[in-house]
Amino acid sequence: MRAWSVARTGRSRARRAANGSVAEGAARAGLAARGVIYLLVGVLALRIAFGDGRRQADRGGALAELADRPFGAVLLWALGIGLAGMALWRLSEALFGAAGPDGRKARKRLASAARCVFYAFVAYSVLAFAADPGGTSGGGAGGSGDRQSRDVTARALEAPAGQWVVGAAGAAIVVAGVVIGVQALRRSYRKKLKPGELSPWARRLVDVTGVGGGVARGLVFAAAGAFAVRAAVDYRPDEAKGLDDTLRSFAGTPLGPWLLVCVAAGLVLFGVFSFALARWRRV
Repeated sequence: MRAWSVARTGRSRARRAANGSVAEGAARAGLAARGVIYLLVGVLALRIAFGDGRRQADRGGALAELADRPFGAVLLWALGIGLAGMALWRLSEALFGAAGPDGRKARKRLASAARCVFYAFVAYSVLAFAADPGGTSGGGAGGSGDRQSRDVTARALEAPAGQWVVGAAGAAIVVAGVVIGVQALRRSYRKKLKPGELSPWARRLVDVTGVGGGVARGLVFAAAGAFAVRAAVDYRPDEAKGLDDTLRSFAGTPLGPWLLVCVAAGLVLFGVFSFALARWRRV
């Protein structure tokens, strides 16, 4: 009985710590770090649209852009630590439940666990780049996401039922993109905000950046997933595209570079939206 009581007390303390100021700080730092990456990717994509394609519009390009700035090493370390905070926040949600009435449901916890794994990988890649931006460890973090996508797709296609696996994964990404865009248009993010702390101008800022940024982000996801489906159908891994190639493909549409300008501006908006969430989101 005493052992059970001690275990329950330990779980209760862990839950309070997960829901306390430490977890809140980690969450807000992680959201701000995510905002930096999307902001930089959007700016790099705008440069591509206007004829400056020297740097890739993906996470690697964003890290290289930061590394070239004054105090770049400090900024990279701060970014990696912030993303690690995001992973820890999602881990706490997976273990103890998220904020909101349905935050402890199994599907919410599974989604948080998946996000934890994703952000842990991203944090590791950023910290590896910060530790060795010009060497082997940094090269993987800042290398070509397009090449990595083609390599992963090629290995997957060679596996048993590889075409079905790649096609299903691509279709899932398309669906995720559509869901992201629809949720942005429906302003579903409002349920996660602290309404009492938002002034009228802050609410307008959140709506403009949340809708515009979410739609652009969803469009990029859907396009990347469509390229993966095409690679599976044609059995051609070179048709799979990373973030940079996906963004550049928008400039090849009948609308020309102006579609890329709109999408890139939307990614900048999503970066600003992430900063707004870091300030006003319920955690």
